[in-house]
Amino acid sequence: MRLSCKVAAALLCLGSLLLLYLLAAGGPAPPPPAPSRPAAPLARRQPRLSRSPPRRSPPGGRLDGARKPGEQKHSKEPSSLQCMHLAVVACGDRLEETLIMLKSAVLFSNRRLCFHIFAEDSLKPEFGKKLKEWPSSYTKKFEYSIYPITFSVGNAQEWKKLFKPCAAQRLFLPVILKDVDSLLYVDTDVLFLRPIDDIWHILKEFNSTQLAAMAPEHEIPKIGWYSRFARHPYYGTTGINSGVMLMNLTRIRNTQFKNSMIPSGLTWEEMLYPLYQKYKNYITWGDQDLLNIIFYFNPECLYVFPCQWNYRPDHCMYGSNCKGAEEEGVSILHGNRGVYHDDKQPTFKALYEVIRDFPFEDNLFQSLYYPLQSKFLDTVHTLCGRIPQVFLKQIEKTMKKVYENRVIVYLGANH
Repeated sequence: MRLSCKVAAALLCLGSLLLLYLLAAGGPAPPPPAPSRPAAPLARRQPRLSRSPPRRSPPGGRLDGARKPGEQKHSKEPSSLQCMHLAVVACGDRLEETLIMLKSAVLFSNRRLCFHIFAEDSLKPEFGKKLKEWPSSYTKKFEYSIYPITFSVGNAQEWKKLFKPCAAQRLFLPVILKDVDSLLYVDTDVLFLRPIDDIWHILKEFNSTQLAAMAPEHEIPKIGWYSRFARHPYYGTTGINSGVMLMNLTRIRNTQFKNSMIPSGLTWEEMLYPLYQKYKNYITWGDQDLLNIIFYFNPECLYVFPCQWNYRPDHCMYGSNCKGAEEEGVSILHGNRGVYHDDKQPTFKALYEVIRDFPFEDNLFQSLYYPLQSKFLDTVHTLCGRIPQVFLKQIEKTMKKVYENRVIVYLGANH
């Protein structure tokens, strides 16, 4: 009898607890915790970044060093924030090309960008004016500095006229940007079809001796320019193209380079003008030829990335010969030969015009991707136009990621 009473009492207690649990579960959910403010954690972490930079090719660098004469800096946020550094040199009629290149960088990149724009005096006010016209939702993603065209050694007029106007300025970036550790240099006729973050990650793949990265000038030696016509030393079997050049500037400044002029090594700045004087009667492509000579004597210093990171008309105008682009799509488009401004390669021109005409705040698929598909229908008479998937694959993937990130941010803001 006593046992029956104990069992009954236990069951009654369990029933009461179960009833209370069900009533509680059916009640209103507790309010979500207030979103934490990111400022405090960032303020604590930032000093660690400056005290302990990444061991290999850290991406950030300070822009707040001593200003050069004529240099202009424009920033809405503290420049101490880690960012990806992008440099370009613009002279003559390259204002629009440069702005479209910068626009493509801002459209797709995730991390903050720091632009280093080297320009003739007549172009400086135009750059400032045009960049300020961009919507704040995009201008908050970057800061920029504008520099004069300067050459630290040799005859400035000689350097300025080497190959294309001001192109030799890229050779002096390690000397001028002393406070920047790593940098991506691109020609004005470049378009980014995926985030700069992705090529920036290649810096982490450098071994202990590598200090720069470029793509081959050609994929097939027997039809490459250097392998057939060069009258000077060049890197590898086809040479390298300097239109997209990733650099660890710290390593470049600290390295003694082997050369053909003296038995001992020379620093980057010490080497430039004597190298030019020795080979100036044998070079055709100016500063690119000088870079080929430098890395011919110092091959251990160069990282060679595949052709999809510097995709040019040569990769498709005679038939597709860039396997990386066929598999993964074009990552960075390089419209050399003036193809954005004539009708010889309409596929390249279509990409340039669609990015140029895209309104910043519009839907990427409706106002960029679909117009691009439509324009490509008019390019199928060319060999480049017959492989639209090579041009569209990476940009479609990038757009999907942009929208995924926006959805995540939106959902996070509403919880």
